[in-house]
Amino acid sequence: MKHAILQVALDLLDLDRALQIAREAVDGGAEWIEAGTPLIKSEGMQAIRSLREHFPGSVIVADMKVADTGTLEVEMAAKAGANIICILADADDSVITESIRAAQLYGVRIMADLINVNDPVSRAKHLESLGVH
Repeated sequence: MKHAILQVALDLLDLDRALQIAREAVDGGAEWIEAGTPLIKSEGMQAIRSLREHFPGSVIVADMKVADTGTLEVEMAAKAGANIICILADADDSVITESIRAAQLYGVRIMADLINVNDPVSRAKHLESLGVH
């Protein structure tokens, strides 16, 4: 049986504060650390690089909310040290498939955010059939 994975979302603006929260969360059992969209917008790829440097054994999720340019954004996050890149589930299927191809190239996984999706169950099944992890 799989165990539940505890993920902490660092949805704030300040990298130093985010690193402090991440340390407390990891010490408390969090396995996945999410560089939230506000943190990425505020600090750029440095947020992901810093999380990777400080938490080499943790899974780093980059909540990029990719809606277009899937290849470039997946490449950026992967090269910065992310293990999982989050895309928008309502992005065009062409963006989804290019994100998946880039993920395969860089050895990372793709997660889809189902925000604003009218029928999340059927969309999730379709995304899985496309290769979203």
